[in-house]
Amino acid sequence: MILKNFLIVITINLNMKIVSGSSSLMLSTRISEVMGVPMVHREIKRFPDGECYVRIHENLDNEDIVLVQNTHPDGNIIEYLLLVDAIRQYRIRSLTAVIPYFGYGRQDKRFNEGEPISAKIMAEHLSENVDRIITVNLHNSEIIKWFKVESKEIKAEVEIARYFERFKPDMVISPDKGSIERARFISQILGIPFHAFQKRRIDSERVEIETGDIDVKNKVIAIVDDVISTGGTIATAAALLKNKGASKVIVGCVHGLFVGNALQKMQMNVDILFSTDTIENEKSVVTVAHLIGDSLK
Repeated sequence: MILKNFLIVITINLNMKIVSGSSSLMLSTRISEVMGVPMVHREIKRFPDGECYVRIHENLDNEDIVLVQNTHPDGNIIEYLLLVDAIRQYRIRSLTAVIPYFGYGRQDKRFNEGEPISAKIMAEHLSENVDRIITVNLHNSEIIKWFKVESKEIKAEVEIARYFERFKPDMVISPDKGSIERARFISQILGIPFHAFQKRRIDSERVEIETGDIDVKNKVIAIVDDVISTGGTIATAAALLKNKGASKVIVGCVHGLFVGNALQKMQMNVDILFSTDTIENEKSVVTVAHLIGDSLK
């Protein structure tokens, strides 16, 4: 029985290849190494006017293809669509799209007449010509139902908790109500308490935060969030914690967008900042390659 299972895994791997979009080369390489499957030789370039060119340089007939590409910023959506079409020129067995960071995920509601539900539109269009979609930590898990093919959302909280563990935090903080369950889950893994702040957004970069009754004096505090964009929420939360006497503030997120001067904004009161490699940047120290590899088997 052991030999039979081993042979099944080898057979699957021999028929699988990975195509990396330009947004996810590091993660694609790690998935390739974890699974023992080859990367496809492809070409991606931009013309002087900004238009994208892609080409597959090897035969993909009778292969199970995994395309790894983010859909943020907008140029990556075009690249994704072109790569899907290029892959479909071959007689492949299947095409799985791995979208580590699903762009437009935070536009999942219609607030005013005349607005689209952008997340829904993107999910529907990204489903075209693929057989399956795997993504990581959607901003709203309900988005998964808008994909038109078999879809799976991977949760990276366990990997984030493992990285937090090395700093021996005393408490996990959710910076707003959106990460309460995430903070609770990580606190249970670490065996420490959690607390949630209340946030009111002033504009796209400024927020007001109420900490509530909390004692953090001389404690190591872990803040967890799904997406860090401008860094305004984290910078404000970290400053409040330091003002209350926290000895160290450790911040971890799944998707590190770090727009503009976000990193500079947070560095004053954040002692350690890390993210996963769903978006590749200098803080991408936690990999989700094993989680994706398990979902692809």
